[in-house]
Amino acid sequence: MTTVTRFAPSPTGLLHVGNIRTALHNWLLAKKRGGRFLLRIDDTDKARSREAFVAAVRADLAWLDLDIDGEARQSERLAIYEASFAKLVEQGRVYPCYETAQELELKRKVLLGRGLPPVYDRAALALSAEEQADKEAAGIAPHWRFKLDHATPITWDDAIRGRQHFDPAALSDPVVRRADGSWLYMLPSAIDDIEMGVTHVLRGEDHVSNTALQVQMFGALGAEPPRFAHEALLVGSEGKLSKRLGSLSVEALRDNGIEPAALAALLARLGTSQPVEPIADRQALIDGFDLAHFGRAPARFDEAELARLNAAILHQMRFETVADRLPEGMDAAAWHAIRPNLSRLADAAEWWQIVTGPIEAPELVPDDRAYLAEAAEVLVRLGWPENPWHALTGELKSATGRKGKALFLPLRLALTGKDHGPDMAELLPLIGAGEALRRLRAGAIG
Repeated sequence: MTTVTRFAPSPTGLLHVGNIRTALHNWLLAKKRGGRFLLRIDDTDKARSREAFVAAVRADLAWLDLDIDGEARQSERLAIYEASFAKLVEQGRVYPCYETAQELELKRKVLLGRGLPPVYDRAALALSAEEQADKEAAGIAPHWRFKLDHATPITWDDAIRGRQHFDPAALSDPVVRRADGSWLYMLPSAIDDIEMGVTHVLRGEDHVSNTALQVQMFGALGAEPPRFAHEALLVGSEGKLSKRLGSLSVEALRDNGIEPAALAALLARLGTSQPVEPIADRQALIDGFDLAHFGRAPARFDEAELARLNAAILHQMRFETVADRLPEGMDAAAWHAIRPNLSRLADAAEWWQIVTGPIEAPELVPDDRAYLAEAAEVLVRLGWPENPWHALTGELKSATGRKGKALFLPLRLALTGKDHGPDMAELLPLIGAGEALRRLRAGAIG
């Protein structure tokens, strides 16, 4: 059987890191097994769904290079839901309820006050057809609940959490349709998974109780449930659920200079026993993906770790990979020189500006200004040898007796305006003979 996974976001906001981690893991699972990865836009909530967010979902997946093998929208599948709903009504597996939200809340408080779980009492099932008609005549539109089979225990083998057991009598019959006719999440999702041939559902552990309810929905719809796997949720670096994680959008990370390969490398292994490493090769992530590596402990997301990965990924990127994103005129030699000092690709522009100039002459003590004047004379005498930095510093070391910081730092300051940066042996040839001489002389004047 071909493995089919899906990512089913609601277009009511931007994708955050938890969402995209789910998408990535479903994509990796499908690719590992030679299967298909589907995108389903769960847009039945007309009041909150926005086309801008649909476009943002597609943009985020494309940025991460998560290619999809098919796309569907729930708003275009309403006839399918109606047909399945009608069959469930006929079977007696969904039933109308007429309690108001206030009445349900009162029942809940009474049960909790007695120390009992707030399970719906199925009072609506006791209404006669005449009583139902009276309520509807009074203008009370029903909401609809799925009737759980209390005689059949709910079990499944979770690919991460192991064997799961739920007593259906301890669960409330879930509301599947609102009084205005709109759908809640669980029933359309189950119908879609059947219709779209989804074989594996990999999602967060906050959906475990939903899965318990959906297992019976699949049975009522005459289908075998897909294989479920519920992974631990992301927590912040402090080890707690973080509001920031819920608002940290993929768009914000992208705008902050995070490379898609870095985000994928981090999220692919968070929550697993595998080490998080700067793996830019997507096939390596696919080959190493295995649900057996996932644990039950919370998966800790650390922005500092992401930044370190981002730098490490940049440091191994080839020029051809980034050429179209670099400043005009920056070639492979410049990329090789500047690359080790980057934490974000956008920083390349700053270093390239240092190469092309102009820069401000540094403020130096008289001894260092005299040293730079001598350095300019040495450079003129040397011409422009094959390795100008090593030749220049070698001559100056012999002539002045300087070494270490005293030898190198004034030169770096005069040539780049900074006290740190790329290897000067690679940077100086990029600056060029004429500009290097001009900068040394400007530093000597102060």
